[in-house]
Amino acid sequence: MSEQHISVGKISGVFGIKGWVKVFSFTDPRENILTYSPWLLKKNDETKTVTIVDGQLQGKTIVAQLAGIDDRNQAESLMGWDIFISPEQLPKTAKDEYYWSDLIGLTVETIDGVQFGMVDSLLETGANDVLIVQGERERVIPFLQGQTIISVDLDAGKIIVDWDPEF
Repeated sequence: MSEQHISVGKISGVFGIKGWVKVFSFTDPRENILTYSPWLLKKNDETKTVTIVDGQLQGKTIVAQLAGIDDRNQAESLMGWDIFISPEQLPKTAKDEYYWSDLIGLTVETIDGVQFGMVDSLLETGANDVLIVQGERERVIPFLQGQTIISVDLDAGKIIVDWDPEF
């Protein structure tokens, strides 16, 4: 599996007796995970590619039928597998829009050139997303383009921020 693959969910259980699986989705909205077929499944050092035959929102749960998985026992064997897709499966972003996976690993520095470290993860707070930056210490920086986020250069692997190094 390439490091470029994007984690989009996990098979969390079985649904019914005909081989359907329950899916915990990291996508927003959650049911978007059903639009990214095929999936690359990974558990420990094992990987397999599966195609989605059908899927739907079932209450608060996502359920999916996968090609070649026709009974409950086969579905149970997939529990705990992580679901990945390739970046090419994602829709193209508009100008100044980014997938979280695009931002993770970028270096972060201030407009004055002070190095903060690298984006480790992002967090959705409700009001706005925030960057979790790991360097000599952890920093939590609101992702507000044109305010705290001055520029994002994916090609250079860098984010320039207007953020007090002491904060």
